[in-house]
Amino acid sequence: MVDATPIRPRSAATVAEWDYEADVVVAGYGIAGVSASIEAARAGADVLVLERTSGWGGAAALAGGFIYLGGGTPLQKACGFDDSPENMKTFMMAALGPGADEEKITDYCDGSVEHYNWLVDCGVPFKESFWGEPGWEPPFDDGLMYSGGENAAPFNEIATPAPRGHVPQMDGKRTGEKGGGYMLMKPLVETAEKLGVRAEYDMRVQTLVTDDAGRVVGIVAKQYGKEVAVRARRGVVLATGSFAYNDKMIEAHAPRLIGRPGAAIEEHDGRSILMAQALGADLAHMDATEVAFVCDPQLIVRGILVNGRGQRYVPEDTYSGRIGQMTLFHQDNQAFLIIDEASYEEGAAATTATPFLRVQPKWAAETVEELESDMGLPAGALQSTVEVYNKHAAAGSDPLLHKKSEWVKPIGTPVAALDLRGFTLGFTLGGLRTTVNSEVLHVSGEPIPGLFAAGRCTSGVCAGGYASGTSLGDGSFYGRRAGISAAGQA
Repeated sequence: MVDATPIRPRSAATVAEWDYEADVVVAGYGIAGVSASIEAARAGADVLVLERTSGWGGAAALAGGFIYLGGGTPLQKACGFDDSPENMKTFMMAALGPGADEEKITDYCDGSVEHYNWLVDCGVPFKESFWGEPGWEPPFDDGLMYSGGENAAPFNEIATPAPRGHVPQMDGKRTGEKGGGYMLMKPLVETAEKLGVRAEYDMRVQTLVTDDAGRVVGIVAKQYGKEVAVRARRGVVLATGSFAYNDKMIEAHAPRLIGRPGAAIEEHDGRSILMAQALGADLAHMDATEVAFVCDPQLIVRGILVNGRGQRYVPEDTYSGRIGQMTLFHQDNQAFLIIDEASYEEGAAATTATPFLRVQPKWAAETVEELESDMGLPAGALQSTVEVYNKHAAAGSDPLLHKKSEWVKPIGTPVAALDLRGFTLGFTLGGLRTTVNSEVLHVSGEPIPGLFAAGRCTSGVCAGGYASGTSLGDGSFYGRRAGISAAGQA
């Protein structure tokens, strides 16, 4: 639930006393906030971070740790992959639309190699090894993986495939508890602390403070239930995450996610977005959502996914986030995996980071006809789907959806079906409209003086589609810009 404290901006004239002061005040100590604080401090600003929880990290520290980078990073080159900013942009414009922000994506791709080097300079470790198996993330400490369907149809024909999921090296990862994202955040926070960045914890930001000219000059927050006023001499950076856990905002903007938030934390309540909206801030792509498909890719790739009519609708070897979007948005959240016994056993024995997503078959039969009947599908519906698939699979091809030949194999018997109806959850991608310098834009199109934002409270490089790593990627990239911009204010 959103705090009931009034969200309208306060006038600085009504603030009797400032409890805290800094040149740059950053709300949120996740990936965007820490990146902003580092660059603001390096630009000579005194920086104070306000964090709602009792420690740094945010959703980033719990994430798998993918940072979407490319254009020819040293890690890509070390693993034998060629890439260019132009090739990266071609993929991102195709995969992250419709309505993708071309200026932002061009800027992001052009700066990607420098951003990788910045992360390394801040102490983020990357192992020069590539994990090429299907999966949500590398199960070991490998540093590079395909993370957005770059090597699957239709994108492998639009742009030259290159893996861009860069993962910090870490042993003993626990997906959803302490993943590669922790090893991204830890060295960045240590870098910030060495630069003199201060942090105040258990701070719930409430509203923005403006002066007579309409410039943002501070934040009102609550700490241990007491209201505190925090002055920002140069600028405020909002970096408090998405609105995935604000039921009212979800119902208003992204209703397909009602009742299925995931891959976010409960602190993602949209408060920063509302605070900026109260100043007239513009929004973008508030309906955009990432959708995870919670079944192990090692199983999915070895079968065929069908909808509630028994028809295939997506290449099974693509990114699971794309499968999730295609299932929830276009198939009424109806999905079944049809797989034969040998392929199921092979997938169940394969190495994976997510063994807990190995779904058990709900139906099993000696023939497809029998399976179809047991599933309650119209007579002939599933049979015709399997017949067409097997006819071409015998020659190692998939002319319907273009699954790569290495995963194309006729479905034999016995055959089973996994019931994957409703196996989706997700988080929001839309938010405040910002410039490439992370200035928050007013609905008039002009920047709001003194206000900057980055991360999932903004609309970043993703407008509709998604690739794993774009949240940590553009959060850190534009977090840096926010810090530089805020520190540069008079």
